Amino acid sequence: MSDYTEEEQIARIKEWWQRNGKPLLAGGVLALVIVFGWQAWQKHQTTQAHTSSVLYQQLLEVTLQPSAQVDAQQVAKLLAELKKVNPDNAYAQYGALLAVKIAVDNNQLDDAALELNAILAKPANDVLAELARQRLARVLLAQDQAEQALALLDVKVLPAFIATREELRGDALVVLDRPAEAKAAYLQAQEALSPEAAAGNLLMKLDNLSEKDA
Repeated sequence: MSDYTEEEQIARIKEWWQRNGKPLLAGGVLALVIVFGWQAWQKHQTTQAHTSSVLYQQLLEVTLQPSAQVDAQQVAKLLAELKKVNPDNAYAQYGALLAVKIAVDNNQLDDAALELNAILAKPANDVLAELARQRLARVLLAQDQAEQALALLDVKVLPAFIATREELRGDALVVLDRPAEAKAAYLQAQEALSPEAAAGNLLMKLDNLSEKDA
């Protein structure tokens, strides 16, 4: 039997509740907020991903038309909608790369550079960073800014992109009239490729440098 009378037990329960009831309730409410908040966030993320995927697919279909048939205004509209969903996710940045291609085709190099710099400022992943870097280097070369293009490429590269990175470096060095360094870069690009893959434009560039040395 309890050593306390019924009135004492009730008093002790009231005292315990006054001490612990509110914190327990607060903790329970907080737990519910966390659970439902997490579920809402997951649902939001899923909805965002689906919306981005649909918009990216539409943008892809528009930009894969022959250049003369591409509706630049539609490209800009779809890209703006993609960025509105989330400007920093991979879909928006891959979409920006598609828009860059159209801008370059229309000789809108400043617009292309603006999009590429935005990706480089906050890339969604390392692959997007490298793609943006190399495409920006090409834009800079087209703008007669070979020094800036070369400096842009002077950072660590992902192994899968060594060949294209070194070929770009070679192109910049040719423009800067540094043939020995250009040849070394082209040879590094060649070494990173299979013999079949290296048998195209890269060999022509090496042959052109060899003819100048002769």
